[in-house]
Amino acid sequence: MSSAPVLREIVTALDQASIPYMVVGSFASNLYGNGRGTQDIDLVISANADQIHALLNSLSKSKYYFDLGAALEACRHKSMFNILDMDRGWKIDVIFQKRGAFHQQAFLRRKAAQIDSVDVFALTAEDVVISKLEWGKMGESSRQLEDVSGVLKVQQDSLDHSYIEKWVRELGLDNEWSRARKLAGLE
Repeated sequence: MSSAPVLREIVTALDQASIPYMVVGSFASNLYGNGRGTQDIDLVISANADQIHALLNSLSKSKYYFDLGAALEACRHKSMFNILDMDRGWKIDVIFQKRGAFHQQAFLRRKAAQIDSVDVFALTAEDVVISKLEWGKMGESSRQLEDVSGVLKVQQDSLDHSYIEKWVRELGLDNEWSRARKLAGLE
């Protein structure tokens, strides 16, 4: 099932609430690498409580399920909350921007893209690689490293490898980087 209708509705609601965002996760890695199916849309946002109220008030309560209290709690703690699309089965993970130099820089570097013919802001290819390496380290997930491998295979020389390697060193992602490069046939 196409993500276009739900993605368009969520992005419109974010824009109306003046919430800066970027698409991350598998949707972002699908932009640059080998696509894989998912029913989850991951978004990183930078928002305050008033903006969260505006966002959730603009969504149809007959189409979307969310817990306002959980969303406001996530806003306070800079964590995450979910919005569920009850008609089409999509889950939207709304993640507040993390602190730290890499996460701040990645948010500033986000770029305009199209996903299923919907105009969005998304992570850059390099920042997808780094964030997937981070998730791979935290969760010991081979899926994250497979996503990185796909981006490396498809993007090859168009990537800013010095930028990636700078963050790999600073974030201690050397093992994950090496494993992803091996999966991509680069080592």
